[in-house]
Amino acid sequence: MNVKAMVFDLYGTLLDVASVEGTCASVVPNAQAFIELWRQKQLEYTWLRSMMDRYEDFEAVTAAALDYTIARVGTSVSPEAHERLLGAWLAVPPYAEVAAALDQLRPRPLAVLSNGTSHMLEAGLLAAGIRDRFALVLSVDAVRTYKPAPAVYALAEARLHLPREQLLFVSSNAWDVAGAKAFGFPVAWMNRMRAPIERLGVFPDLVVSTLTELVHQAPPIRP
Repeated sequence: MNVKAMVFDLYGTLLDVASVEGTCASVVPNAQAFIELWRQKQLEYTWLRSMMDRYEDFEAVTAAALDYTIARVGTSVSPEAHERLLGAWLAVPPYAEVAAALDQLRPRPLAVLSNGTSHMLEAGLLAAGIRDRFALVLSVDAVRTYKPAPAVYALAEARLHLPREQLLFVSSNAWDVAGAKAFGFPVAWMNRMRAPIERLGVFPDLVVSTLTELVHQAPPIRP
């Protein structure tokens, strides 16, 4: 692989979304089941809206998924608690190794490509203390559809002014890995949970469990 730049998913790849469970625990019982359902519906709604061609941004999708989850588990929350739950997505902490590993992966240009809105991404990266590592922060808002639609991955290719085969895409989400690989990116799967590979007929070029492992396995920079 002749990798000239690297493109990262954000939630679950660089930022530990399990931390949102802590906020859930202050509001609802059985926080683990609550956040798992919320996250599941959050992703389902992105896929369904893409297929229906009825785009709403990720903040709206996240709020709708939260409302479904509240109704599904049969609880209620105050307006203040509702805002606190949504606000948790703006301050998700990074995994412990992320800042140092990103420093080692430069001087390649680094970019974020995420389902999140620009507001969510900028706030999240600033709160995590890693905004300065990235030359570009790209939201699907620019193309009004969600991963794994090819138009999302094409956004990174266009904005970085590099052919797709020179952009290493990094994600912890196996479905995102499959979408990026099908698009034509070389892909590194950040398999933090040691999950089995998806049966979608495409396979990652690298499999690592942490960003530190990626530092050691990433292709060298070529002139």
